[in-house]
Amino acid sequence: MPIIKVLPHEELCPNGAEFSVESNKNLCKILLEHGIEIEHACDMSRACTTCHIVVRNGFNSLNEVDEMEEDLLDRAWGLTSQSRLSCQSRIGTEDLIIEIPKYTINHAKEG
Repeated sequence: MPIIKVLPHEELCPNGAEFSVESNKNLCKILLEHGIEIEHACDMSRACTTCHIVVRNGFNSLNEVDEMEEDLLDRAWGLTSQSRLSCQSRIGTEDLIIEIPKYTINHAKEG
């Protein structure tokens, strides 16, 4: 089972996190299940970029990015060549190191 390491994020995961997961699971759902309250303003319907992550290690083990996700990512804050929408990412067989960007395009959050 792959290990997901989440780098520290001052608001969502101040100490970072590490856990093992089964392959082929949705990354956004896995983060939420492990107490990392990543934004997902569109309820994971691929309509926003608030669940944007940067995959620092293991990027190529995720499912392929499709054209619609690429178009959405163009609007994400802090876009890199290793950016993904976590709601569209399925975990492969390699360990991942994930960074959650400091900001999103969401101007208002619940809570």
